Amino acid sequence: MAEKIEVGIIGATGYTGGELLRLLSRHPGVEVTFVTSEQSAGKKIDELFPSLTGIINLTLKKIATIEKSSKPDLFFVALPHGTAMTLVPSLLEKGVKIIDLGADYRLNKPALYQEWYHLDHLNPGLLTQAVYGLTEVYRKKIKSASLVANPGCYPTSILLPLYPLLKEGLVDPDFPLIIDAKSGVSGAGRSPDIRTHFSEADEGIEPYKTGRKHRHIPEIEQEIEHFSGQYRPITFTPQLLPISRGILSVIYLKLKTKKIFLEDLYKKYYDQEPFVQILKPGLSPNPKNVRGSNYCHIGFSKDPKTGVISLYSAIDNLTKGASGQAIQNMNLMFGLEETSGLASPGIFP
Repeated sequence: MAEKIEVGIIGATGYTGGELLRLLSRHPGVEVTFVTSEQSAGKKIDELFPSLTGIINLTLKKIATIEKSSKPDLFFVALPHGTAMTLVPSLLEKGVKIIDLGADYRLNKPALYQEWYHLDHLNPGLLTQAVYGLTEVYRKKIKSASLVANPGCYPTSILLPLYPLLKEGLVDPDFPLIIDAKSGVSGAGRSPDIRTHFSEADEGIEPYKTGRKHRHIPEIEQEIEHFSGQYRPITFTPQLLPISRGILSVIYLKLKTKKIFLEDLYKKYYDQEPFVQILKPGLSPNPKNVRGSNYCHIGFSKDPKTGVISLYSAIDNLTKGASGQAIQNMNLMFGLEETSGLASPGIFP
């Protein structure tokens, strides 16, 4: 058997870091050799993630110790925006491949990054070198990439159902793209926040960051422009669900023509994709059905009176929306079977 790929996780104690550890622990071709946490350095992984007791026996270290560590083949970087860009250039110079699960390399224009994140990008030249890691769309580029910008969770759930229609030029440009997306509270991260406190979130549902305030908007619009060749603003309403995991996105649009069979089109694009499932007519995606998996479920319907098409998608925000997709991209970057370590179905109930 070939030697295992060695990987490190920078920022291993958040929800995405924990999900990476869970999934990589059963990956036959990978060994996690280095994990960092600034606040929990010196502690064992199972002190932060008791679910990994007896499975991963690593001690968390500070980022500064990277120079003293044996060099992994790849680093997953799971840090808040503004921090990854201080580390990535030096790691790339050492020949290490990078998958950034944060926002620092998702936008390809420095001015756009500054507008939405209120920071000047420290290495704007890398923005055009980074490959956007929406696996089903950019698979060929990801295979040869050294730096992959893993998509955000909302964008993944929105762009996968939109891609076939935009790529084929079928979307009516005169009708607004309206997106209603609902996410579980883990999407807000592991740091304490009153909005995600149990007694605040339970038994309720709340729109947040409305009116073009959500930072995933420019990422979605950037990719829509790549798919279609023209800029299209979106109306995006994210909402917080009282569940731990999952995203359900609903996209409203009109088509240029009535002479299109949606089921045939989506089969053309996704029938051979291992992690995108087009549901049979009459079935609707539900985040509960993809919980803990790397699958995206897609459905659609048409209102016969208004002509409005509704696209539906469900993903687990921590898996296909973050760590699972990152591992899918890692598999491509190292010539591994794309589904390796990810083939498990959703947990139900």
